[in-house]
Amino acid sequence: MTPSHGPGSPWSDLDRPPLNAASLRRALIRPGGLWTSLDLVPATGSTNSDLGARAAALPEGAVLVAEEQTAGRGRLDRTWSAPARSGLFFSVLLKPDVPVGRLAWLPLLTGVAAATGLARAAGVDMALKWPNDLMVNVAGERGKEERKTGGILAERAGDDGVVVGLGLNVTLREEELPVPTAGSLLLADAVSTDRDPLLRAVLRSLEQWYTRWTDADGDPAASGLQEAYAAGCATLGRTVRAELPGDRTLTGEAVAVDGDGRLVVAPPGGEPEAVGAGDVVHLRPAG
Repeated sequence: MTPSHGPGSPWSDLDRPPLNAASLRRALIRPGGLWTSLDLVPATGSTNSDLGARAAALPEGAVLVAEEQTAGRGRLDRTWSAPARSGLFFSVLLKPDVPVGRLAWLPLLTGVAAATGLARAAGVDMALKWPNDLMVNVAGERGKEERKTGGILAERAGDDGVVVGLGLNVTLREEELPVPTAGSLLLADAVSTDRDPLLRAVLRSLEQWYTRWTDADGDPAASGLQEAYAAGCATLGRTVRAELPGDRTLTGEAVAVDGDGRLVVAPPGGEPEAVGAGDVVHLRPAG
């Protein structure tokens, strides 16, 4: 029998095989571990929305993975779209017992975990753009270009839950990029674009960092998170322009990420100012 090659068929793009849910569960779910369930769906609007709607009925550690997102969302409701099976699109439910003021570190923690896991599994150097972007270097017309290959979105769910979603371009080709500033692991010359081991690596790394952080009561310094984020953050040391509400702009050198996860910007001749992710509409290189 000849297999169907329609859009919904796993045979429609042999360079993009489907994820193996049973194998992922065997590798990730274990007694005493963080991950308690893993569901894989062919397509959905948004894994964050779906998992958030069920958060009250689920234990911590639920994972929802989609082969395709048709209404994926980024920060400030920006859209995120990619062809089916071309990336990793998933959300996790976390219920951290830490002070509320430290929850702002969750998307930054996820960035550190993803960059750490992907460096090992994909062999790609990945940088973090504050507050929630994953960047890779892609060969362009003028040499290496820093491009966004992933984004993170954390949203409160119920009284004690946080849903953290991650979208990552894995095998997107140049002609498939939604914008010229986008990238993918494939375009960054990853040694592996097999999504099963990549997803396992990211979730294992996320479990390790989340456990360290919660064991330290969410303290970013004591857990090593603040130091690790600063070491991998490409924003630091650069002159940036932060566009703030009310048409206000703050331009200066990004000098630090403070204990609350805010970016500290030092304008020329002025006092350093800390800005939170919720206050920044855009953060761009100055000039």
